[in-house]
Amino acid sequence: MAEVAPVSIIIPVLNEAALLEGFLAHLEERAPGAERVVVDGGSIDGTLQVARRCFRGEGRALQSPRGRALQMNRGAAAASGSLLWFLHADSRLPPDPLAQIRTAMRDPALAGGCFRLGIDRPEPIYRISDTLGNLGVDLFRIALGDHGIFCRRSAFTAAGGYPDVPLLEDAELYRRLQRFGGVRQLPAAIETSPRRYERHGPYRTTFLYALILALYAARVPISLLARLYRRLA
Repeated sequence: MAEVAPVSIIIPVLNEAALLEGFLAHLEERAPGAERVVVDGGSIDGTLQVARRCFRGEGRALQSPRGRALQMNRGAAAASGSLLWFLHADSRLPPDPLAQIRTAMRDPALAGGCFRLGIDRPEPIYRISDTLGNLGVDLFRIALGDHGIFCRRSAFTAAGGYPDVPLLEDAELYRRLQRFGGVRQLPAAIETSPRRYERHGPYRTTFLYALILALYAARVPISLLARLYRRLA
């Protein structure tokens, strides 16, 4: 029988107490057997305590300085799996995601990949937004964190982990992984919450994300993109 590659799921959180218990239960249902590592960036709402209560010794709840890249690198360093999978706590997973990841990663030429994205709202603007995001992965090999990036630990280490940049650390990791092998977007979709879109309006947010990613694909420096994002967000 072929050896089953161990998967570690790393979840960076900040003030997610209201979501975390439900998300961890969802992970237990959809990804049983995977190691779960929650990395809290300094929450003030009891997020870390929620994770510890849910795990009861079966997962790892860690603290880190605030910052997605710092938190995910901290989680990766503490994880034991040969495959790393980075997820957001407002995600909902497709059936059998671990089997899909392991099947894809049987190809030794792959360094990693991600899932497709679906935003959990029926309005047409959300279909435009998630379609643009999925096309960006297919055409330009640019994936953001809500796509659920996964990779070999060896490729993650060789790529230097998540870079400490002010914006698009997920896209930068995905781009760097491609120096060490192929990447693949799987056909199944992860559903993500529309809360970021609702905060500033779905039309404005869709336009802003599309603009930033288009400029990133054109190799505009991240420092300039971060300034543009702060001005327009």
